[in-house]
Amino acid sequence: MRDPKVRLSARFARCAVGLLLAAAATAMFAAVSPATEPDPASPDPVARGAYVLRAAGCATCHTDVANGGAFLAGGRMLSSPWGAIAAPNITPDPETGIGGWSDEDFVRALRDGKSPEGRTYYPAFPYTAYSGMRREDMLDLKAYLDTVEPVASPDRPHQLRFPFSVRLFLHPWRWLFFDGAADAGDPAQDKHLARGRYLVETLGHCAECHTPRNMLGALKPGLHMAGSRYGPGGISVPNITPDAETGIGSWSEVDLAFFLRTGFTPYGDDVQGEMREAIDDGLRHLTQADLEAMAAYLKALPAIRNPVSTSPSPPPAFSSGGDW
Repeated sequence: MRDPKVRLSARFARCAVGLLLAAAATAMFAAVSPATEPDPASPDPVARGAYVLRAAGCATCHTDVANGGAFLAGGRMLSSPWGAIAAPNITPDPETGIGGWSDEDFVRALRDGKSPEGRTYYPAFPYTAYSGMRREDMLDLKAYLDTVEPVASPDRPHQLRFPFSVRLFLHPWRWLFFDGAADAGDPAQDKHLARGRYLVETLGHCAECHTPRNMLGALKPGLHMAGSRYGPGGISVPNITPDAETGIGSWSEVDLAFFLRTGFTPYGDDVQGEMREAIDDGLRHLTQADLEAMAAYLKALPAIRNPVSTSPSPPPAFSSGGDW
């Protein structure tokens, strides 16, 4: 058993490093993102929309940082076992972005997965989760996106294998796996947990990475949030149910909220990869109350034993490094 003084010193060290990394990430991201401060309580819909954008992880997918892409101008290739999906330009450029979209066009895209022309989107765009988003959050997000610097950047073609490259096959997929409205949860649920559910399941769409998929790419409901051996980029994604052996059962809510803010686990590991991007571009901008609500909701999920990593790891919960 570790000496409590050593554990306390290690926690202070991690906090200090986490704050330094957060400051560095803030300076780096300020160079590519607008100056509007995310604020969920603001009377300004643009500030509220900036917060929705961070909570929904839009910047991570729609900005091709690795290749010097402009903020939200698309171009990033999102890999999957079925091929690669090119993230589109969502700046208000009228020719190559969403500058010509009405509010109803935008709501339809998020709620129904359809373009203004009626074309069906691939579910790599997580409309299956976003369909449960509150309309006011959708409109706030649109208000914010309308203020972003327009960038003329044509969408790149997808690189999907047959038969997934045939968009017509999306219609039977939707008939089987998309009912048009995400589960809104129990209206009698505690408000703190209900907020956590909305942030985790709808805006954060955490299940899209942390739940394994069947051969047709649909989430397996019996393993909800239990991790996947074949996550984005072919890298395993950890179990985030409160299972004591293979999930986050040994984490406290404080540990989890701290991780969502900084990317540091209770064991001193510094998360990397796409989860690091999700934190730097999105989660670290959320209020402490929202991070605590997310932590409470995740800890309230049913525990599912699902060892997704084939190699042992020092901590009993998350594997370090590339497993994220």
